[in-house]
Amino acid sequence: MKHCIFSVAILLSCSGTGSEKVYAAASLPQEKIAEIRSFVTGKKYSQELAVFINFRIPSGKYRYFVYDLKNSRILQKAIVAHGEGSVVKNSGKLRFSNTDGSHQSSLGKYEVRESYTGKFGKAYRLDGLDDTNSAARKRNIVLHSYHCIRDRESEDSACLSFGCPMLSENALKQTAKYIDRSEKPVILYIFY
Repeated sequence: MKHCIFSVAILLSCSGTGSEKVYAAASLPQEKIAEIRSFVTGKKYSQELAVFINFRIPSGKYRYFVYDLKNSRILQKAIVAHGEGSVVKNSGKLRFSNTDGSHQSSLGKYEVRESYTGKFGKAYRLDGLDDTNSAARKRNIVLHSYHCIRDRESEDSACLSFGCPMLSENALKQTAKYIDRSEKPVILYIFY
């Protein structure tokens, strides 16, 4: 028999056969997957791979998903940070901005662009594709790792960024294997 713990309709932990599909359904809404499938169809973007970040999930939990669009399955899940400016004190809610210097995360679709080696090691430049994140390149919003992000879920909140989606070093290495193998640009979709 399975034993699952639910909180505000989000599956936080589940053990037993098939938990991956249950987890996907609770943490990665089908309408978001369908939205990205529709968005990439007939365009220059990968039809096989997408990355999703669900900021409705608490920061200490898995809320970053590398998703196989072709076979409808999660390939990777990880902890991901949001911007320190996104925190609304004493509310548990987040706010978002596309303004330089806000230190807030921005919602919307991003094209994962070229990788480079910077002060945090390997990172990927992100180009915002929506009005809500169009200043990503100007703001230097990139996908990178940072030592304070854990590999495993915790009740503790993840450390905060200046607006970048930050992963653990191990999680970024795993993501890099997927992104670097893709023949076409991958879409990263941040939603709340």
